[in-house]
Amino acid sequence: MSDKARHPVFAVLPLGKPTEYASEYDANLLKPVPRNLNRDSMGITGALPFQGEDVWYAYEVSWLNSKGKPVVGLMKCRFNCTATNIVESKSFKLYLNSLNQTRFAAIQDVVKILTKDLSGCADGDVSVHLFSPDELEEFTPTGMPGSCIDHQEIDIDQYKLDATLLASAFDRTRRVDETLHSHLLKSNCLITGQPDWASLIISYKGSRINREQLLRYIISFRQHNEFHEQCIERIFVDLMEYGDFDALSVQACYTRRGGLDIMPFRSTDRVIAPRFRSNRQ
Repeated sequence: MSDKARHPVFAVLPLGKPTEYASEYDANLLKPVPRNLNRDSMGITGALPFQGEDVWYAYEVSWLNSKGKPVVGLMKCRFNCTATNIVESKSFKLYLNSLNQTRFAAIQDVVKILTKDLSGCADGDVSVHLFSPDELEEFTPTGMPGSCIDHQEIDIDQYKLDATLLASAFDRTRRVDETLHSHLLKSNCLITGQPDWASLIISYKGSRINREQLLRYIISFRQHNEFHEQCIERIFVDLMEYGDFDALSVQACYTRRGGLDIMPFRSTDRVIAPRFRSNRQ
């Protein structure tokens, strides 16, 4: 367990602990993690240096209709990054499972209660949309935009986070407008140490980024312990510290775990994340 995970707020989380699954609806299963715990360590104590949201997809959503017949669906949730809390992912899964034997008269009732409970846990606005398994468009892979930086023949020997790898990564004599992506982002869960895999998208206008140094920096997360949202905010802040940007957006397409995938998005000038889907999701 990471030293960060020893904060008292994590003691009540179900992550990393044996758990009994609730058979009836229970909103109390949702557990918040204050965003400021991590932001304080990055020096973000006042106005946020970014906008954005966390987009969650859930693939294991089910409830009973008024006649007791099971209904299954897929869910997309948007959490604005200004919300006070992150919803801890295992608690999210346990909460969704508590709907399995709960009756609802209509799908609108499910959306209403999901919106209320998730907004309450996050202490911020949350939007919820439910899809039938036959609605494919929202879940179809799009491929990653821009140029992939993964095919460089470079030596790597740094697998612990090192932001100083970005110190020499910018050519301030060249201004560009480009999008880069990498499939090599890997970090570890703050609590359990389990691996988290993602494709990372960086869109920017500003001093040209040296792709070799950027890739070294991305790979340096490989043994780093933090939640998905925290990693993406850290990447954004590190890039802003060392670079010179007119605009910057950082987005990650994390692979699914426990029936959930998370796509954090942080930007200087956009609130709503563009829709990209990796075929690994």
